[in-house]
Amino acid sequence: MGTPIHAKPPVASRPVRRKPESLAKIKRAARKLFVERGYHATRPQDIAREAGLGHGTFYLYYEDKRACFLAFVEDARAELHSHIRHRMASNRSLEDTISATLNAIYEYSDAHPGVLEAAMTDEAVIDAEGAQAMPLLLRWGRDWAQNVRDTMRSGGAVKGYDADIVGQAIVGAIHQCRSEGDRVGRQRQEVVDNLTRFLVRALKP
Repeated sequence: MGTPIHAKPPVASRPVRRKPESLAKIKRAARKLFVERGYHATRPQDIAREAGLGHGTFYLYYEDKRACFLAFVEDARAELHSHIRHRMASNRSLEDTISATLNAIYEYSDAHPGVLEAAMTDEAVIDAEGAQAMPLLLRWGRDWAQNVRDTMRSGGAVKGYDADIVGQAIVGAIHQCRSEGDRVGRQRQEVVDNLTRFLVRALKP
C-alpha cells in the first residue's frame, strides 16, 4: 500500500483588522466632503480617495454613505452639545441659559465652518425602506423640550405649555433668526439679545 495522502487542513480565514486610524481618516474626509459638496454629491469612493485609503476600506466601517453621513451628524451634535455644556454654569437664570446657548452655537459655527449647515440636511436622507432619518433640528427640539420641562418643574417657566411644541418652536426661531441675521448682515449680539429677550418673555411665569 502506498503512503496515504493527507489533505491539507483548510486555511482559516483571518478576521479583517479595523485600524482606528483608518476610521479617523474616513471621518475627517467625510466631514470635509459633506461640508464642501453636500450629501448627494459625495460618494463613498470620494471619501476613501480623500482619506488616502482603498475604496473597500470605507465598507469596513460603514454599510453605505447614509450610515457614514448619520455618523457625521451625530458627531456634530455631540460636539455642539459638549461646547454648550462647557459654557453653562450651575444656577443660571433662564435668560443666561438662553443667551449662553445662542452664543455657543455661534462660536461652534465659527470654529467649524459649514458643519452645522451640512448636518442639517439629514432630513433628505431616506433609507431603502423609505423611513426618514431624524433631522438634527428635530433632535435639538427634543433637547430643548427637556430643558423647558426642567425649567417648568423648577418654577422658572410657565407650566401651561406643551414642552414638546415649545422646544421645536425655540429651535425653529434660533435657526431662522441665525440664517436671516447672517443673510442681511445683522450684528451677532443684536440677534442674540433680541431673541433672548423674546424667548424669556414668552417662557417666564
